[in-house]
Amino acid sequence: MIDVNLLRTNPEIAKDSQRRRGIEVSLVDKVLEADKKWRTLKGELDELRAERNKLGEEIGKLKKKGENPVDILNRVSILSGKIKKQEEELAELEQKRDKLLLEIPNILHETVPQGKDEGENVEIKKVGKPTKFPFQPKDHIDLGLNLDLFDVERAAKTSGARFYFLKNEAVLLELALVQYAMDFLVKKQGFTPIIVPDLVKERSMYGVGMLPHSPNEIYKIENEDLYLVLTSEHAIAGMHMDETFKPDDLPKRYAGFSTCFRTEAGAHGRDTKGIFRVHQFDKVEMFIFSKPEDSWKEHEKLLKNAEELVKGLELPYRIMNICTGDIGVVAAKKYDIDAWMPGQKAYREIISCSNCTDFQARRLNIRILRNNKTEIAHTLNSTALAIGRTIVAILENYQNKDGSITVPKVLQKYTGFKKIGPK
Repeated sequence: MIDVNLLRTNPEIAKDSQRRRGIEVSLVDKVLEADKKWRTLKGELDELRAERNKLGEEIGKLKKKGENPVDILNRVSILSGKIKKQEEELAELEQKRDKLLLEIPNILHETVPQGKDEGENVEIKKVGKPTKFPFQPKDHIDLGLNLDLFDVERAAKTSGARFYFLKNEAVLLELALVQYAMDFLVKKQGFTPIIVPDLVKERSMYGVGMLPHSPNEIYKIENEDLYLVLTSEHAIAGMHMDETFKPDDLPKRYAGFSTCFRTEAGAHGRDTKGIFRVHQFDKVEMFIFSKPEDSWKEHEKLLKNAEELVKGLELPYRIMNICTGDIGVVAAKKYDIDAWMPGQKAYREIISCSNCTDFQARRLNIRILRNNKTEIAHTLNSTALAIGRTIVAILENYQNKDGSITVPKVLQKYTGFKKIGPK
């Protein structure tokens, strides 16, 4: 959520960000109008309360003199009725203002490139060359089905479209990827490992910015104040809601593991046939609570960590600076890492890395106490490894002419085998 004080003092910052996103700036004016009404009524209410306090002092003085302050008590009673009514009106105005405020996306960082959609994201660098084969490569769908690594048809019977049973060596490959990512983050980078609940309350979803912006992307539990997480970020962010950090507590870095659930509304095409774009998958996520002055440095560290994991798997990849039309409402800046997918003859996103600045922490009331003053913390998140998509990248890049798959060297100590052979 945007700081309302920023809108009061410098609304053009928010308006400029709205223009860059291609969004109407009128919402900023609506918030300011609602805030003006709130501040006016609050000023009147403060005056009424001060008057009531003054009358209370007079009542005390009269009682000490043994006099009956009946007239003043009547005035206090009338005043209290007015105050109660105005308190109710003030709460309604605040709720209306904050509801509008929740609709404003995060303020974009100046280095976010201008663009209307993902086709205008800017490539920062490319590492490795697209994998070439002395044979016609297959996509992960054919490879996985031929090797009996997943079953989408039977999953459709139990769960519907875009679910899958992961089978045989692919199960061990998934566990190897999780262990590989966790070993790197925990042992080498000092992250705290955590497995999160897969269900969170509505306040957490509002806090991370999924609501009110993206309700169609989320699975809600009927008749419960519970939603399935789209990533462990949603649970980790809410874990410290209404808490105040000391400066020495930060940065607080978590390596979260969770199953992720997404409706993937609107998804279509061959992406939905295999395990690339599905309703349920597992992921290792990096999440950081940071001091405001450190968050951009932490953002670059997150990207470096994610890049090291992809490098270790020896996958060709590129890093993209996500443009204004593709960044979403929560991030102030976002990088993607796209892996080369030979079966698709394209780079596809496997990692997203975002600095959300104070947008989430303000909604979740996560603060820092410094020099007897409180300020809002910053939050950052990045995929470490999205397991399903990483398996897709491995199958397609490490395939052999006979249909087998060579296991990346860095994973072989976890899997216990070097190759997945034809059955």
